[in-house]
Amino acid sequence: MSRLLGKPWVRDMILGFALLCAALALMLYPRDTMEAAKSGLALCYNVIIPSLFPFFVLSSLVVELGLAGALGRLLEGIMRPLFNVGGACASAFALGFVGGYPVGAKTAIGLYEKGMCTKTEAERLLSFCNNSGPAFILGVVGAGIFASGRAGLILYLAHAAASVCVGMLFRFYRAGEDGGGSAPGSRPQFQARRFSAAFTECIKNSFFSALNICAFVVFFTVVVRLLVLTGLLPGLATLAGNLLSPLGFDRTWAERLLTGVLELTTGVWTLSGEGSLTGRLSMAAFMLGWAGISVHCQVLSFLGGSGLSVRTYLGGKFLQGLFAAGFTALLVRLFPLGAPVSSLLAEQVDDLAGLDFHTTLTLSTVSAWVTFLLFLLLTAAALRKKPVHNRSGVI
Repeated sequence: MSRLLGKPWVRDMILGFALLCAALALMLYPRDTMEAAKSGLALCYNVIIPSLFPFFVLSSLVVELGLAGALGRLLEGIMRPLFNVGGACASAFALGFVGGYPVGAKTAIGLYEKGMCTKTEAERLLSFCNNSGPAFILGVVGAGIFASGRAGLILYLAHAAASVCVGMLFRFYRAGEDGGGSAPGSRPQFQARRFSAAFTECIKNSFFSALNICAFVVFFTVVVRLLVLTGLLPGLATLAGNLLSPLGFDRTWAERLLTGVLELTTGVWTLSGEGSLTGRLSMAAFMLGWAGISVHCQVLSFLGGSGLSVRTYLGGKFLQGLFAAGFTALLVRLFPLGAPVSSLLAEQVDDLAGLDFHTTLTLSTVSAWVTFLLFLLLTAAALRKKPVHNRSGVI
């Protein structure tokens, strides 16, 4: 089978057949397709652009201004023993947790392209630095789906612990190859840029990055809708449910899992229905750790011609999903949630759902600049600890 699929003409035939089916589905369900696209565009306008754009600008500035390198001198003693990566990689790890998908991965790729970490370090970093932000887990998933702030906190703690465990596990990836297969002197020497030049360039690149993310969000929103309308997703869910029935899966659980594997946001919203609370929370934790093929395509678009392997990234995300599901099940046993719904929390959920573009952009921008100020303070502390000479052209 693998030999057959390895032939170019076979792959071309399969791709052509898939494109033909997609075109037929678009013609058969034009109204539903348009509604799905509208939903994706609304999600991009109200959530994706205002929440990600400021953090894209922030992550680019941290790299371009040399803050990551200066911060690395302060955090080398933490990042190297734990994850076997340089201290500069701490910026990608921190921004990944604050900014959400795919800010961490974009920062890691930027560090490698600027020569601030080796290829091996960048591949290790990609396995655990691309994480969901606290606003999505605590607000949308915890309060919005499970109507429980405690559920959101458990999910976030499990998500963070799983990320750290994956990072510690991948510290052994290509141990001894810290040069990434190239001589240390062959890497380009990074030169920090002036703020005026870096800021304008970061704004432009961040805008195109945000549009790139929106394209994938709209595409996968339509794809998931068409898979449901054509009966392909329910059919696969029935088959998966039969195969996984010894593990307690049925058609409903299998369909939820398949949806989350494809697209994170749509997948977690399916968990607001019936079923065991512990089971729904564990599946939500897996989806958040895995992130979905939609997010993976966003990361792959940034990888481009960087030469970094995608295997550590995908392997790390799968392991993070498994670890997060296990940690969540354990935390729910240790700290029972009890009755999750209250009238006050219902009002909070309505407020979260009603956030408009302006409010979301304001909150995200304030969070991004507060984070940037923290980076500046930590960088100043690092420079006081170890003075750096010949820093012409930084700001």
